[in-house]
Amino acid sequence: MTILATDTKLTILDASKPHPFAVPIKRINDGPQVSAFLASRAYHDILTFLMQLNGAMFPRHMQDSNEALARVQIWELDSPHVSFSATVKRLSQLLNDLDKIIDEVPPDPGPRRFGNASFRKWNEIVVSRAPALLQLHLPADVLARQSATVATARSELESYLLGAFGSAQRLDYGTGHELSFLAFLGCVWKLGGFKSTESGDDERGIVLGIIEPYLRLIRRLIKTYTLEPAGSHGVWGLDDHSFLPYVFGSAQYAPAINHTNQLPSEGSRADAPKPADVVKAFTVERERKKNMYFGAIGFIYDVKKGPFWEHSPMLFDISGVTAGWAKINKGMIKMYNAEVLSKFPVVQHFQFGSLFSWEPQPNASPPPTSIHTSSQPSKEDVISSSTSMSSTPQIRSQETSHTSTPEPSQSSSKTSIPSHQSSAAHESSNSNSNSKISIPGLALEVTKTNAVPGYSQEVSKAPWATQLPAIPVASLDTTAPWANQPLMEVETSSAKGGGGGGEDTSAAEYQPPTATAAVTDHAAGSMGPPPPASSHEP
Repeated sequence: MTILATDTKLTILDASKPHPFAVPIKRINDGPQVSAFLASRAYHDILTFLMQLNGAMFPRHMQDSNEALARVQIWELDSPHVSFSATVKRLSQLLNDLDKIIDEVPPDPGPRRFGNASFRKWNEIVVSRAPALLQLHLPADVLARQSATVATARSELESYLLGAFGSAQRLDYGTGHELSFLAFLGCVWKLGGFKSTESGDDERGIVLGIIEPYLRLIRRLIKTYTLEPAGSHGVWGLDDHSFLPYVFGSAQYAPAINHTNQLPSEGSRADAPKPADVVKAFTVERERKKNMYFGAIGFIYDVKKGPFWEHSPMLFDISGVTAGWAKINKGMIKMYNAEVLSKFPVVQHFQFGSLFSWEPQPNASPPPTSIHTSSQPSKEDVISSSTSMSSTPQIRSQETSHTSTPEPSQSSSKTSIPSHQSSAAHESSNSNSNSKISIPGLALEVTKTNAVPGYSQEVSKAPWATQLPAIPVASLDTTAPWANQPLMEVETSSAKGGGGGGEDTSAAEYQPPTATAAVTDHAAGSMGPPPPASSHEP
């Protein structure tokens, strides 16, 4: 992916010509269609708009006529140096109106495991009021655009807006909903709702005056209705819900640029905090009021407990970058492309109309084959998976007298201490059957093993999950010495019931030996590593 110049902007449609508006519909139904999306006009326009907003958040070298030396102008949250246009103010008020609806729909009381069902009522009210809210808070010339079809500009704007606040069916929220709101703002831009200037004032207004209030609304929705993460990677994802604040927040700390410069790839603002300060509570509380990156970090501290490296290892690894915030910003753009725009679970719900079109981008090169595009689920995979799940498992022959256990791995597993280096580097001891795969956009290297029938071949970012489990092999001794008692003997001796005068050794009364005895058995030639000595021996 090429890093675009800061002067690349999303095209504004010609207001003098009728536009063929279309009601946005779902186009991505299986994994292979993600490749078609990566070569579409919509993908190109989304990345263009993202880079346009990102470039506007970099500090700027400013020099007035009465100043001898240029000064560096920074853009912080609630900064008086950021000017908001009329459209920005009106859309900010729209978000404020949506926030007030939360007060009308309090969460249901009582214990619950998943999201609060009152979110569905909030969503119903938003859907019923959306046409009036758009009519009230958008410029009249945006909604009055001439259409060459039955659909109107409001049809497309309303679809992207309503898809930006989470799923009322699943009671969740994720980066796909955040993408829908970015598309909504892109539609307003294309329809001439914002003013395009060389200084990027409206772009900064969009980020600080609309996207930041939107994130605050989303965080209140999540905390009020306990919305679940949508399509989350767990601890191995960047964030459970959002991605954009890490992009724009890292740009706020990057080195200053000129109006026509390309974005720098290294360095930081002189007074910027260190990336490693995300683990310092005092710094997070101070910076979250001024910076979007630390605002997102602060929300993680609000909703999660425990060590930061434990619940957010990806962000902890990123905090070890020493090349500066510009390096982090560049990596965030690549990661957004890889983890959001290139992932089927995220973009499958994105809808395509005329403003963000499914049509191929002219002269667009085909997307490169990567782990993201080659591991997407297909319809055949879904059918095959459901068939294998419904099939009857094979029953082991009665002649097998020993318990079956997975074949022990030849590589030892060690507990690693958290570090700022990539925690996902994993190398197998068998170099003949394993191959290394580099994931684009991430400092990540994983190992892909030979295919194992019945198991998914998608590579996990969790190092301990990249090694696929072995198929259980029949008549193989277990690594637990006390469990080597043949099944047939246990059943036979139990069935005797003491008729021969021997001791009854039924499974219910069998007691394993102590750890000391187990170590002795291991020394005598039992398979597998010795079990750790326990301080709670029977």
